[in-house]
This record gives sequence, C-alpha cells and structure tokens, in this order.
Amino acid sequence: MVFILGLMMVIPLGISYFYKDGSSTGILYAMLTASFCGGLLHRLTREKKELGLRDGFVIVALGWFFMALFGALPYFFSGAIPSFTDAFFESMSGFTTTGATVLNEIEKLPKALLFWRAFTHWIGGMGIIVLSLAILPLLGVGGMQLFKAEVPGPTADKLTPRVAGTAKILWMVYVGITLLEVMFLMLGGMSLFDAFCHAFATMATGGFSTRGASIGAFNSAYFDYVITAFMFIAGVNFALHYKFIIKKFNVHWKDFEFRTYLIILLSAAAVITFSNYFGGIYKSLSDSVRYGLFQTVSIGTTTGFGTADYETWTPLAQILIFLLMFIGGSAGSTGGGMKVIRIIIVVKHALIELKKLIHPSAVIPLRVGNRVIPREVIYSVLGLFLLYVLLFILVSVIMSFMGMDLMTSAGAAASCLGNIGPGLGNVGPTDNFAFIPIPGKWILAISMMVGRLEIYTVLVIFTKGFWAK
Repeated sequence: MVFILGLMMVIPLGISYFYKDGSSTGILYAMLTASFCGGLLHRLTREKKELGLRDGFVIVALGWFFMALFGALPYFFSGAIPSFTDAFFESMSGFTTTGATVLNEIEKLPKALLFWRAFTHWIGGMGIIVLSLAILPLLGVGGMQLFKAEVPGPTADKLTPRVAGTAKILWMVYVGITLLEVMFLMLGGMSLFDAFCHAFATMATGGFSTRGASIGAFNSAYFDYVITAFMFIAGVNFALHYKFIIKKFNVHWKDFEFRTYLIILLSAAAVITFSNYFGGIYKSLSDSVRYGLFQTVSIGTTTGFGTADYETWTPLAQILIFLLMFIGGSAGSTGGGMKVIRIIIVVKHALIELKKLIHPSAVIPLRVGNRVIPREVIYSVLGLFLLYVLLFILVSVIMSFMGMDLMTSAGAAASCLGNIGPGLGNVGPTDNFAFIPIPGKWILAISMMVGRLEIYTVLVIFTKGFWAK
C-alpha cells in the first residue's frame, strides 16, 4: 500500500513540472521515500498464508495511519506546510475524506499540491483497502476479511463471489461517475484542473477545494446544482448504482435506506430553506433554495463544501445542520457519519422496545424494508451508536481542556469524527483548524481515522483479547 502510494505521487509530480510551481523536488523526495519504505516493508514481511480476521483489522488500521503519514510528505518536503503535524493533519483529513484544513491561503498552494489534496480524497473515498484489492490480486486470498473491515455500513455487500471482483466493480462505477461530473463541470466553464479536483472531492464526499471560499468562490448557480446532485449520488450505496447500471432501474426506490436518506435530506432542506427565507436571511426564495439545498446535502453527505456561512442562518437551520453532521450518508457510500441505516435500526429498535412495554410476551422482529435484521447486527449497531456518542463527548471535553469554547469543541469533535470538514464556532465554514494546539491536531486526526473506519476496526486492536493466541 505504501509502495503504491509512492508510485501514485508521479501524477502530482508531472503536474508540478507542467505548471512549474516549484514543488517538484519536494514531491520527488516524498515519492522516493514512500516507494523505498513501502518496498522495504514488503520485502521484509513477505509471507504466503491465509489472512485471518485479526490480520484484516490490523492491516486496515495501520494501513490508514501509514498512508496518511507518508501522504503528508509532499506537503512537508516541498515546504508548503512546514510543520509535520499540520502536514499529517491535512493528509489524514484528505484520506479520511474529512476536508478539515489548516491552510489559511489555499490559493497560494502549488497546483500539484492542490491536486494531491483532492487526489487523497479520491483514493480514500472508496477505500484504500478496496483499491489494493482491485489492483493487487495477491490479496484476493482471505481478502474478504479486509473488505469487511473497510467497507462502510453494518455488513459488506458482496456483488460478486470474489472480493477482488467486487472491488473492481465498485471502482469502475466510482471512476465512471467521477468522469461524468468532470464533464458536467467543464460544460459550465470550469477549467480541466479545477473540474478534476472538485470531482475527486465530491465523489469522495471530501470537501477540499482549490479555493479558500470553496464552491462559493465560483458564484455559479449551475456549479452549485451540479455539485449538489453529485454529492447526493456519492452519499448513496454504490452497490445500488452498480445494479442500476446493469438495468435494474427501480433498485434505488425499492431500497428502504435510500428512501429514508432522500426524505431526510429533502425534509431538512425544505425546513432550512423556508426558515432562512421567512427569517430574512435571503431576500429571494430562489437564493434560499439554492444555498439551503446545497449546504443541506453538503453536510448531510459529510462532503463539507461551502457556498454560504450557515452560522449566520436562523437558530432552527443551524440546529438541523448540526444534527445532519451525525447522520451521514448511506451504508456502502463514501459518506461519513453514523450512516442512515444505523439511525433507522436504532429508531426502530427503540419503537419495538416501547411496544414490548405494552405487550411483554410479543416477539417483534426488526425489519428494514423486507429484510429482518439479525439480533447480532442490532447489538453491533447499538454498540457503535453508544461508542460514537461517547467518543464525541470525550473529544469535545479534551478540546475544551485546550481552551476552546463549547461550540468550537463540539463542532471540532463532530466534524472530525463524522468526517465532515467544517464544524461550528471557530472551526465553522469560514474558519479552519490552524489555531488548534499540536496535541489537539493529533487527537482530531486520529478521530478522523476512527470515524472513517467506523470505530470498531480501530478500537478492537487495543483490546487485550484481540492479541491473545
């Protein structure tokens, strides 16, 4: 994985030479370092054996950490981000598709590094492990353990019997939709460079832009609606997109999670739109619809692009934006958060428990659509829900100990754990994370990884029983 990451740096290296932006030497050093270290690690640890479940968890957790570590080198070696902590934060934010940044003047960053930021989003969006499975068939043996540990959602949805085949299918869909967005953005007048960078960030639900003012810098209703549509697509289970492509045209609407996801976003967007319009935030209803819909989908899918400062909106609109930070996209999408399917299961389980108070002897299965959810999956979801809330509280408290106010602490915790990008308070949509102390940046960076890998995958390796023979 680290070796391949080094090879991938040849793309920003070529861009640096093309634009003569002065970052080529730093990127070359980063490329050689990652390739050498990755090749050396592979040479020292070659062993042909079946990968077990524990192997899968360790490879995923350590793989993400080291990818972010080596992914920080282009920023650091080029001198664009002189602090390694800041470079690591930016790299982890990229790979985990969080989109939180420590950069104050994004436009001044060399073109090659602007591309690298977006490209790390795109790599991390579908998952570094799935990418590895698609291009390294040698991991196909026992690869399902890795796939289960990486793919978002309560269960991994296999599309083909072999996980490598599944990974290839997902990546073909991912690449195809990305290129489609590039085409639409260029039709609106966006440059090829900006179109690729924003398509990468959109499909990964990441949020890194080539502009400090994000999508708002283009001041284009066309771009706003195009990116809104593709953010929505990126927040949907990619297995559904694949089935749609093979002519199962009603597959989306038949999926209960998709319908819930659609209802949540449309309902939130409608309430936010009318709240802002009647609250006097926007003078025209069209502007209120445009900005309300964009920010609702952006935060709801955990993309984090911005066209408006939602901290100036009505209190009702701000509360809804904050709640959307915890829900996230669908399982099997590139979105972060707790995922819509888990929220459905938690709510349905609570309603079933209420019914059992009236009918104690009743056996009421929990159904999502036509599927009965197994009890072990329900317990797993409830456990993750509890851990998510506890980690949010813990990170918020730690941030407050570092001198941040309540709004900023909660906003930073929700943003990084949910892989959103902008938060609230001093880390809101018009601010960044540069002012946070060094220990706080490391804590938030690890929170991004924990949130992206859905908590269990990382925390399980710190349990005593995990290492017992």
